[in-house]
Amino acid sequence: MLMRFRELVTKCRSYRRFDGNSPVSEAVVRELVELACYVPSAKNLQPLRYVAVCDTAEVAALYPCLSWAGYLSEWSGPIESERPTAYIVMLHDVEISKDVACDSGIAAQTILLGATASGLGGCILGAIDRKQIRVLLKIPETFSILMVIALGKPVETVVIDEMGEHDSVHYFRDAHEIHHVPKHMVNDILLKF
Repeated sequence: MLMRFRELVTKCRSYRRFDGNSPVSEAVVRELVELACYVPSAKNLQPLRYVAVCDTAEVAALYPCLSWAGYLSEWSGPIESERPTAYIVMLHDVEISKDVACDSGIAAQTILLGATASGLGGCILGAIDRKQIRVLLKIPETFSILMVIALGKPVETVVIDEMGEHDSVHYFRDAHEIHHVPKHMVNDILLKF
């Protein structure tokens, strides 16, 4: 399904509830990671590496290593039937370079755009138990764990709300469980001095 780029970008939200009965195959994850092969990389060093987590048991074992939606303090994360069905663990090969510059953000957003274009959704998670993930996935010390990208078929509605000058940046869920994400609009962020 092709969609216009603006629609793709606005539909590409952080989804945190998924259809737990719709698995994401390793082949699909491979296609999403392949997209990251084509994006820019500082000095073209390409220090990012990835681990696909698609096996049901591994997916379940990785879940407790993740923290969800810091602004939703009353919510401890998706219920079992709404958890992601795959993950991509993004790594930095420290033997290739000392830092990843902006490579990780470019790659993660590209993966999420690809997921959205494929009818999936995802969430970039940085509040993760890196030590436990290293043990669980047997990740060598030559790699630092940057983030985990949760993937699945979204079962929640996420909308963008235009922020006013004094509005909070905190996302929230309304009484109908619609997830609202306040965003500045172009007139707020495009400056002229």
